[in-house]
Amino acid sequence: MINKIILLLLSSTLVLACENDEQKVNAFFQKKLGVDQADSIESYISQSGKMKARLIAPVFLRYQDSSTRIVLPKTLHVDFYDSLKNIESKMDAMQAHYYENKNVVYLKDSVKVYNIKGDTLFCQELTWDQNLGKFFTDKFVRIHTPDMIMYGEGLSAPQDFKTFEIYKITNSEIRVNQ
Repeated sequence: MINKIILLLLSSTLVLACENDEQKVNAFFQKKLGVDQADSIESYISQSGKMKARLIAPVFLRYQDSSTRIVLPKTLHVDFYDSLKNIESKMDAMQAHYYENKNVVYLKDSVKVYNIKGDTLFCQELTWDQNLGKFFTDKFVRIHTPDMIMYGEGLSAPQDFKTFEIYKITNSEIRVNQ
């Protein structure tokens, strides 16, 4: 009789010990997000075997889930090259998100693009479509040229930033050379 009571207690203890928290079980079997990190990166971007750009960033995060993306959360600098490997424009931003399947980069926070002519674009958000080789935004922009400062909303420009179109100019100032 005592053996039966001990056996009953042991079996009920085992049943209680096997009870699991449903959230913990679901979390255990949930797909884990893969994140690769690299620090102090320098990367070269080419098209058809020709160098088009050089990217420098202190932190590089590559997320691998349903849509592979790269996040540069702590500044980035890009030099764009012409066919003779001369720098034709440069770009800086505090952060960027690159979606590999779209070939699109979303730049945020203190975005600055400038060319060899001395034109400089300042904005808070800018999209860089690498397939089109084009920058665009529908947000506020400020452009400094050697003889003028322009303010507006929305912009489209080729990635060499040799020309640009402001969708809605809100103000402009002529610079006086001294």
